Amino acid sequence: MEMIATALPALSQAWALILQPMVLAYLVLGVVMGLAVGVFPGLGGIAGLSLLLPFMFGMDPVMGLALMIGMVAVVPTSDTFASVLMGIPGSSASQATVLDGFPMAKQGQAARALSAAFTSSLFGGLVGAAFLTLFILVARPIVLAFGLPEMLMITVFGLSMVAILAGRVALKGVAAAGLGLLIGTIGEADAGGSLRMSTYDIPYLTDGLQLVIVGLGIFAIPEIVSLLRQDRAISQDANLGAGWADGVRDWFANKWLSVRCSIIGVVVGVIPGLGGSVVDWIAYGHTVQSTRDTSDFGLGNVRGVIGPESSNNAKEGGGLVPTLLFGIPGSGSMAIFIGAIALLGSGDIEVGPAMLRDNLDITYSIVWLLALANVVGTLLCIAASGGIARLTTIRFTYLAPFLFMLIAFAAFQSGQNFEDLLALFAIGLIGVFLRRFDWSRPAFLIGFVLSNPVEKFSNQAVQIASFRFRKSFEEGMEYVFSPIVIVLIVITVLSVVFGLRQAKAIAAEGEVPTGSKRAPLVFLMVVMGYVIAALINANAIPDYNMTDKVVPLVVGGVTLAACLVLLMQMMRRPESDAVFADKEMAGEDADAPHGLWGTLAWFAGLIAATWVVGFILALAGFLVSFFRIRAGCGWGKTLLLSAGGIAFMCLMASALNRDFPPGLLQDAIDLPWPLR
Repeated sequence: MEMIATALPALSQAWALILQPMVLAYLVLGVVMGLAVGVFPGLGGIAGLSLLLPFMFGMDPVMGLALMIGMVAVVPTSDTFASVLMGIPGSSASQATVLDGFPMAKQGQAARALSAAFTSSLFGGLVGAAFLTLFILVARPIVLAFGLPEMLMITVFGLSMVAILAGRVALKGVAAAGLGLLIGTIGEADAGGSLRMSTYDIPYLTDGLQLVIVGLGIFAIPEIVSLLRQDRAISQDANLGAGWADGVRDWFANKWLSVRCSIIGVVVGVIPGLGGSVVDWIAYGHTVQSTRDTSDFGLGNVRGVIGPESSNNAKEGGGLVPTLLFGIPGSGSMAIFIGAIALLGSGDIEVGPAMLRDNLDITYSIVWLLALANVVGTLLCIAASGGIARLTTIRFTYLAPFLFMLIAFAAFQSGQNFEDLLALFAIGLIGVFLRRFDWSRPAFLIGFVLSNPVEKFSNQAVQIASFRFRKSFEEGMEYVFSPIVIVLIVITVLSVVFGLRQAKAIAAEGEVPTGSKRAPLVFLMVVMGYVIAALINANAIPDYNMTDKVVPLVVGGVTLAACLVLLMQMMRRPESDAVFADKEMAGEDADAPHGLWGTLAWFAGLIAATWVVGFILALAGFLVSFFRIRAGCGWGKTLLLSAGGIAFMCLMASALNRDFPPGLLQDAIDLPWPLR
């Protein structure tokens, strides 16, 4: 009762604070900026909040919070546009949405998929705000109960989603996840500083690969290349009339799924370090496991959109719990949020227990702002979804060069190195072959995302557990097998068992024909070659840095074992078996009028030209030659489209205060912006 008596006045004071016209105006401005940032693949909330930082100095605290919360709350909603319309994850929190949202767009149901996603996002955002209200009062003991063993088990639970996303051949899913984990360990190890599959002669690799690059490479490039080869619109027969209303009705029909996935989003968001990279996969796995007929998942099941979208907005409310209660950022965007709060007003607002004690009204104003931002953002998105969905009826040859332009720009922003573009192309090539041979791309991405948490939590947990065991066996067992860990182990085992039973019915890559043994076998041998190289490299790490070699050795061993079993299956089974899946044997890819390598050459040409003359000059040549030669446009349309693309790129870079990739020309000559 005492907690409620304290909270009610603060809630009413917070409501009075945010109902000021200027505060509401800043909230709407933040929402509009969040929508604009979220639409562009790979930018996300971190880039958006970074853009706002210079304006936070001395700003009125409530107005500054309104601007930031408006952006933070809406980016996970607006990034759905890229996921559904283009098959490109708008951010790490919308990767699972691609699996069913993009196939719906191909079937002419883009508006339905978008409105279902936005309605789910609205509900998830409101659930997150409601839970944040309660958690501010009661979450402290819950969050503090999660130690390293619990964090490790949450991470393992995230990895267990590989079972449900493994595809028709479970071993391919295991091998794909293992490959993702191994690629995630590239670079300097956090614990001992050992180099894994990298060298100081190539400094870029020592920092590892960025999630933005891997996400775009694994999902965006394969889909862009596939559609560009077919030379048609994303949707061959788009009927967008009343699709937005159908999506809202879909949400009502699956409202309890949305409730469950929203709760998943809140719980995962509360745990620092997991957040958006994991939550959508856990929600998608639950969505599949709770559905009787799983045959159309990956082919355009609207439940595959509703589940992840409910969770990724709810996790924003959950992510604010450790941020506000303890000053522990739950994600990269929350880290920037903490820094920005310190700049507001006179700089005396400090997140953590002091904020709850001294500024409870401002704390609860964040709750109300979060709820309002979700309502405003969702209404704007639903209103615009029908018109934006018409993009899917445009011939894809006109869209592809702009998408190549955007993902190259987004990839470069992750590290501001030209090598970012090379890494994007290399990972994109891996994505193309994973898609072609029906290896689970979601499993690969889950492995990559969780590689760092798995290594960090396992190393730290083992070190502390060994200390506890030296004191007494009972104390060690009590530390390792706490009640929370036991519950998570049971949930994880059940997830794997049920996941493997349903995985064969989930067509994450659509219907994949089978054919010749040669190409799938060659790809398997290449994967095995990399795994063996990673194992040899990890084994060469000195034993005194054992923490740096354990995870690569264990993961590499499991992955190699899966590959060897696959190799034996390929040697013994006929060409008609699912293990020889190859999209180039039949279907849209096989019948495409343009070849794979010729299509990839266009993107490779943009990267190569960027290395020589810089991004903008290379982009000008790329757009003109692409529209003139590949799209067959006249000179008038070619110049108009090219000028529009370059102007848009310059406007976006200027607004976001971002640089373009430089080339050899920029190293030799001091050119004016945007050529420098």
